[in-house]
Amino acid sequence: ALRSSGLTLIEGERRATFEFAASDRAADLATPDAVVLAVKTNGFADAVADAADAFRHGPLVVTAMNGLPWWFLSGLQGPLNDQRLESVDPGGRAASMLSHVRPLGAVVHASTKAESPGVIRVAVVDRLILGEPDGTASPETAELSRIVTAGGCACPISPAIRTDIWAKLWGNSNMNPVSALTRRTANAILGDPHLLGLVRDMMTEFVRVGSRIGITLPMTVDERLVVTRKLGDFRTSMLNDIEAGRPLEVEGLLGVVIEMAGKLDEPVPASRAVYALARAVNPGSAA
Repeated sequence: ALRSSGLTLIEGERRATFEFAASDRAADLATPDAVVLAVKTNGFADAVADAADAFRHGPLVVTAMNGLPWWFLSGLQGPLNDQRLESVDPGGRAASMLSHVRPLGAVVHASTKAESPGVIRVAVVDRLILGEPDGTASPETAELSRIVTAGGCACPISPAIRTDIWAKLWGNSNMNPVSALTRRTANAILGDPHLLGLVRDMMTEFVRVGSRIGITLPMTVDERLVVTRKLGDFRTSMLNDIEAGRPLEVEGLLGVVIEMAGKLDEPVPASRAVYALARAVNPGSAA
């Protein structure tokens, strides 16, 4: 679709189409300065394998994805330092192909929808946060930030990208699976005292896991819930996926929390219950 019709972006009444080289073989394209991985967490390893030729010269690799990047625990001082997360990269398959790249974290604050192949409707774009794992900002990162900003999207560089990534997962790890299980939008979940209590319990468990690995979130659970309410009656990506019969990001958004809690011997009963139910209804889960 990209080769024949280009990439079309629809924002309100505006419609723009862009033409560029597109291929499902990285070897067919020019050697990249940066590679942006923007796939579902359950497609991460396959995407890396498909783009293997693009990584050989050590480019900047941006993980503009939900969940945690493959390098999240590398160099993070604490009980899980340098451990591999099976829920992120089963068998370490992707990490072995990314051993020579320069990782760059990203947190996407935007709402978009693919209306058809190569046609993307943009509901809202807030910002794209970039950050290097060690908190520095290389000239390459600064240049990428400049390019994205010039394209009309705020693109700050964070000195604490792990905290930003963890804070994004804080909301995704509970609202997404609960919405998929109940087939409810945000307001319907937050307006039900029983579901709200479940979400609050999961968020509290998440905070404890983060504290164990040395990450302190910038607000309380109740303050975060206020932020969630301000986003309006949104539909989570998992709700859209389950209604369309697509595989759910259960492992990448909640399984990763369960895995880390297990390694830390940290009890997370509410999260484990929701995880078990979400796996059971996930079209992409093995029996």
